[in-house]
Amino acid sequence: MKSKIVYWLTYAGMWLVALLPFRALYALSDGLYFLMRHVVHYRKKVVRRNLRNSFPEKSETELMEIERKFYHYICDYMLEEVKMLRMSFEELCRRMKYDNKEEYLAMIEKHGGIVLLIPHYANFEWIIGMGAIMHPGDIPVQVYKPLSNKYLDEMFKHIRARFGGYNVAKHSTAREVIKLRREGRRIAIGLITDQSPNRSEAHYWTTFLNQDTVFMDGAERIAKLMDFPVFYCELERTSRGYCNSQADGGWRDNRVLRPSSGADHPARTGLLVLVS
Repeated sequence: MKSKIVYWLTYAGMWLVALLPFRALYALSDGLYFLMRHVVHYRKKVVRRNLRNSFPEKSETELMEIERKFYHYICDYMLEEVKMLRMSFEELCRRMKYDNKEEYLAMIEKHGGIVLLIPHYANFEWIIGMGAIMHPGDIPVQVYKPLSNKYLDEMFKHIRARFGGYNVAKHSTAREVIKLRREGRRIAIGLITDQSPNRSEAHYWTTFLNQDTVFMDGAERIAKLMDFPVFYCELERTSRGYCNSQADGGWRDNRVLRPSSGADHPARTGLLVLVS
């Protein structure tokens, strides 16, 4: 009963926030930024430790600038996620652009599906709008980790399914993907690949941003199981509320997928490790 009350209170609050136009939403985000960074000090020790470990060559001023941008980003992201409760499909497509889509759409048609590696950057949740550019009947599949509160879990599944997304709990991925392919459906499987796996799934370690880091290998296993090409989704936040997505890759062989050192985009990859 308590979980259900929490759900309805949360849903009502989020629904009201989602009614706000984007201009008002970002004014609210600026207030939330001040609260999280300067009053609550949300995960401040974790953020600063990870920044110092990741970028030892940067000055304290430079690190504080990255920290400032991170807190602004995370507040914008949370409210943009809430906005998806009331956001129209047309507005989502206007705000999320898809570059070089011809290549991966052709791969979906040729091989029956692709695996799309997605980072925690920009508004990665908006990628689900790619259903608008896929061929009719093709499905964008979202692999997610279920929340412990079943009511909140259902709410976020509802938000993500509003734009045609097919939600798959991470431990059911192989079974659901095989089922969809047996039904003759063509799919794009999106996986957030910069999360920490469970201890039992910690198979691959490497040095990333000067730290020993474990990476999830589920995308590699699914790609090999289904013989799907693999693309990395390069996200660029062009401005507040607008994002470009470019899928690079199309790898399809027996090579093992491995992350880079993270040095090529220090400002961007810095954001990815701050909340680990």
